[in-house]
Amino acid sequence: MNMPFRSASLYSKMFERRTVLIAGGAGFLGSHLCERLLRSGCQVICLDDFSTGRMENLRHLLRFDTFSFIRHDIVNSIDLPIDEIYNLACPASPVHYQADPVQTMKTCVFGSLNLLELAVRHQARIFQASTSEIYGDPHVHPQPEGYWGNVNSFGPRSCYDEGKRSAETLFHDFHTRHGVDIRIARIFNTYGPRMRPDDGRVVSNFIVQALKGQPITVYGDGSQTRSFCYVDDLIEGFTRLMSDSVTLNVPVNLGNPVEFSVRELAEQVIALTRSPSKIVYKPLPIDDPRQRRPDITTAKQELGWEPSIALAEGLEATVAYFERQLVRPNSELVEVV
Repeated sequence: MNMPFRSASLYSKMFERRTVLIAGGAGFLGSHLCERLLRSGCQVICLDDFSTGRMENLRHLLRFDTFSFIRHDIVNSIDLPIDEIYNLACPASPVHYQADPVQTMKTCVFGSLNLLELAVRHQARIFQASTSEIYGDPHVHPQPEGYWGNVNSFGPRSCYDEGKRSAETLFHDFHTRHGVDIRIARIFNTYGPRMRPDDGRVVSNFIVQALKGQPITVYGDGSQTRSFCYVDDLIEGFTRLMSDSVTLNVPVNLGNPVEFSVRELAEQVIALTRSPSKIVYKPLPIDDPRQRRPDITTAKQELGWEPSIALAEGLEATVAYFERQLVRPNSELVEVV
């Protein structure tokens, strides 16, 4: 096991404040969560193997004495004295999770198992970043937590969809068998600063293509719908779900219930960036969901949470971020939604 960058501060202050382990903390969502918890006074230990996370997402956090980083793959067990665990450690973009589907399944299943066993050892509350992908190509719209889904177990997206479903089962079983305090968020499409330029998902692809003046690639006829949640809203949902005042040990949808077609998103990005890009259409990928929109009744009633940042406002901040990035001119971007 690699030692943390700041082992002295880690162990000298370990028992002075709430210590939170964030697996996948160098990623898009993980780095925002690290920052949020550090600013709230937590001792944060970030775990990441850099399969998709980036060190640049963490550099501004190194000034916190309460932040430490360990390079580690959660497929391998680890033991640290902690009070809470957030499991965000898994590639979330089809481009990345399909690159090594066996490793994706191992991360979802073995990784979750290792972190749950860690939670048992230290009587820690544990959060699982699940996904709207467990609903597959849904027959129910919008999707409530009680919908069992329509998932292909034998397709190119299966390693992620079924991996996350299996992880939820493990969390349920550890809760019922060992009394582990579990929190599960089913995350719908999220976007914002710190997405990778080569992330491969629709928002980042459209913005990068527009800023380069390249054609905006829409798969299918663009009528398929998604609901886009800005990252700050989602992180607020995470922290509310993990609150001491909440006792929800069942999955909770977190996402923006305002629905847009993929074509509408492309048109908004072109207008916002004032790009000369034109929309081009290509065949729809296998198992691509036609509709995706969360029913967030549970989050509203139990957490007092709903998104507050409109798509236009969130896109403006995201475009500004990508404008500041050094975009690799020869990178191949494949849109997946």
